[in-house]
Amino acid sequence: MGYKVVVAGATGNVGREMLNILEERQFPVDEIAALASRRSQGTEVSFGDKTIKVKDIEQFDFTGWDIALFAIGSEATKTHAPRAAAAGCVVIDNSSLYRYDPDIPLIVPEVNPDAVHGYNKKNIIANPNCSTAQMVVALKPLHDRARIKRVVVSTYQSVSGAGKEGMDELWDQTKGMYVPGQEVAAKKFQKQIAFNVIPQIDVFLDSGDTKEEWKMTAETKKILDPSIKVTATCVRVPVFVGHSESINIEFEDFLDEDEARDILREAPGILVVDKREPGGYTTPVECVGDFATFVSRIRQDVTVENGLNLWCVSDNLRKGAALNAVQIAELLGNRVLKKG
Repeated sequence: MGYKVVVAGATGNVGREMLNILEERQFPVDEIAALASRRSQGTEVSFGDKTIKVKDIEQFDFTGWDIALFAIGSEATKTHAPRAAAAGCVVIDNSSLYRYDPDIPLIVPEVNPDAVHGYNKKNIIANPNCSTAQMVVALKPLHDRARIKRVVVSTYQSVSGAGKEGMDELWDQTKGMYVPGQEVAAKKFQKQIAFNVIPQIDVFLDSGDTKEEWKMTAETKKILDPSIKVTATCVRVPVFVGHSESINIEFEDFLDEDEARDILREAPGILVVDKREPGGYTTPVECVGDFATFVSRIRQDVTVENGLNLWCVSDNLRKGAALNAVQIAELLGNRVLKKG
């Protein structure tokens, strides 16, 4: 016996990935529904070898459905997630709406799986920000061994993190560079993204941080450990899919780089590619379509007492969004609902 599963936002980048990953990981689905806004009603999406017609989320009755994976943004989630939860359907939400609610668990299954039992306070589970998700997967096993005091992270985030419009803008601007008179002005991003990098993701706060940078701090504390100090600089780069992070970690105890490498090799969800030779590391284009979080460039930081540096890469549409949501659904099924 399997589950009745809803994918809300099924026509978007993340929603389509959710459908793909549910099938790839053979999640026990008895029945599936694909939802989107009214203008997408009747659009066809793929689920394995099946074709599903998208239904209008406004008219959908969640009664009798077990799990809903939401990828519809905060405003629509505010309307439909409570409605689904009240009907007895557990919502796993990819937006930022519920991440900081103390009554709603924020989960990365490799990091804080036990938090899943808190779902029943509101029948909602939050999925973290894409940049946070991959980082905490890499930090967790090292924190267990040597206790992390402080993290300094610089991100190199792909345009797919800004949705289809972001990907289209990079594509159009790149083409326009080679066709005089067809240059494309910045619209989705604050400045030209083609052949450029932009040190702003989301809005600026009074502190001078952007909201993306604040999210990484707040979410790491909630998921991993509230005592960890985190400072982030988040940068948008002209890459279609795959987020990269340069992470500097300061520990309570000394951790040798060789031991760290061994720990990460054994950790769930991580692949270590770390050869000290040209090309002996993973880049974002190589991680696309993969489930893993890749870690490379592991080395001591001799400028602090107990420091390490590492390079972390992951497919942001997968581990940063759709994959993590499906893993939460698997966790929920295995530990709580137990129908599959």
